[in-house]
Amino acid sequence: MIGKEINAEVIGVYPNKVKISVDNLNDFKAGESLKVGSYIRIPSDDGETILISVIESFSIEVSTEGKRKHLIDANPLGIIKDGKFIRGGDSIALPPKEAEPASTREINDIYQSSVELTKRLEFSSLSTNSAIRIPLDGNKFFNKHIAVVGSTGSGKSHTVTKIIQTAVNGRGGDYSLNNSHVVIFDIHSEYRSAFSDANFIDVSNLVLPYWLLTSEELEELFLDSDSNDHNQKFIFRESVVENRKLNAKCSDVDKVKIHFDSPIFFDLNNVLNSAKSKNEEVIDTGEVYASGAKQGLAKTVQGSLYGKLTNFVNRLEHKINDSRLDFLLGERSKKISFEDTIRNLLSYQEDKKSNVTIIDLSGVPFEVLSITVSLISRLMFEYGYYYKKIRCDSNPNEKINNDTPVLLVYEEAHKYVPNSDLVKYRASKRSIERIAKEGSKHGVTLLLASQRPSEISETIFSQCNNFVAMRLTNPSDQAYVKRLLPDSLGSLIDTMPSLRAGEALLIGESIVLPSIVQIDPCDENSQPSSSDIPYWELWKKEWKTFDIDKIKSEWFK
Repeated sequence: MIGKEINAEVIGVYPNKVKISVDNLNDFKAGESLKVGSYIRIPSDDGETILISVIESFSIEVSTEGKRKHLIDANPLGIIKDGKFIRGGDSIALPPKEAEPASTREINDIYQSSVELTKRLEFSSLSTNSAIRIPLDGNKFFNKHIAVVGSTGSGKSHTVTKIIQTAVNGRGGDYSLNNSHVVIFDIHSEYRSAFSDANFIDVSNLVLPYWLLTSEELEELFLDSDSNDHNQKFIFRESVVENRKLNAKCSDVDKVKIHFDSPIFFDLNNVLNSAKSKNEEVIDTGEVYASGAKQGLAKTVQGSLYGKLTNFVNRLEHKINDSRLDFLLGERSKKISFEDTIRNLLSYQEDKKSNVTIIDLSGVPFEVLSITVSLISRLMFEYGYYYKKIRCDSNPNEKINNDTPVLLVYEEAHKYVPNSDLVKYRASKRSIERIAKEGSKHGVTLLLASQRPSEISETIFSQCNNFVAMRLTNPSDQAYVKRLLPDSLGSLIDTMPSLRAGEALLIGESIVLPSIVQIDPCDENSQPSSSDIPYWELWKKEWKTFDIDKIKSEWFK
């Protein structure tokens, strides 16, 4: 340190700010990089503690004599005492105290001493000094919910990819396959190129059993919610319950307990036939016509629901015959078992085990997107819930509730769990909100990635404990994120609109200091396919043709 030669002193102390006056900024730099986000050290009189602050802003003060002074506003982060960094602390120096730039070694020691080697997770370096790696506590990062937010072009998809790649490659010992389990909900087909060994599922091989849908999901899918028709609701519920009882492999006594939500197979075609029967029901009165053209014929009357279920029958028939919904309502959905469903989603197949499952939702019709996400999310949550229950029942002293924890990654999360009360989002919001509130207790956590955080359900977003905030240009998104982040960050939050591609504000329980970092780039051969299309370069190339017949064939499947 240059020590006494540096002409800088603390001239003001506020609850969340320290003001420093510098006579000569060039001398003060002393070879260290100095800009917004750089670190300042303020030693105590006895030299036992050092206050570390991060620069928020620079300004210039000109005296009446024309003498210029540089003023620095810095946000206190914590103290170094006995060689150890302590977040917060009450040792803010009272003026006048000498201030000087923190050295690279000092800053590096703060970060490197903050996390044990066995828990260390690294995917970035300090933005102001690439030589300083930023370790996170991997346990605290993944066992709490995570939010990655950033506008288009900020590097959000690359950041999500790098985080997951770091997680699944962080193997210990000589294991042929580590125990990480990540399920990615990929709405734009971006992640397959980044994870070549992943268990890739799209509408061509996605099979979900409709009979595992909850009562609310079934009604949302098959009933006209706007009509408020109690007849269709009653018939639907009655038919489903009766069909579940027919297919249940249990005693007659147990069948009495079967209800609308019971996870037992029922045949959708039988439910349709039952509804048709009620809609066309004609009842024999036991009398005959005594005269006229119908003499001798049995007298009949229309059933109480005759013609009243036509809309319901048509809707149900349309859903069953819609080839786009084959992954959910087709023959494969009737035959797949509960066990195979879980194995497929968590990639526990005998022929292929993988740490990452990518569920490509780009081919899922928008009208069933919420229900599809809801069903998968709920199955993952309940897997964690019952697995924990089994472990605790077998060993009441068990400290680790789930030894195969799962991370669920929701790309473009605002499309599944928007800040909206519309019926079409109700299913996925309910499932994901439950995971946000209770999932971490059962070994199921969330990573929400979104370019529009202000459109995400606040119930879910507010449960996140770790934030990777990249460049955000929309004022409403900036305000929304600022409102959910700690007030003590000061003007660090204000850097979000000016961050470069790949830069992020990293905040949360897993990192020793809120830090502006540069995310490591993905390897060239394992990047998500989310790069911007080079319009200008492509438009300058020769005229290209495309196969319209092939497009039509794919479109009309």
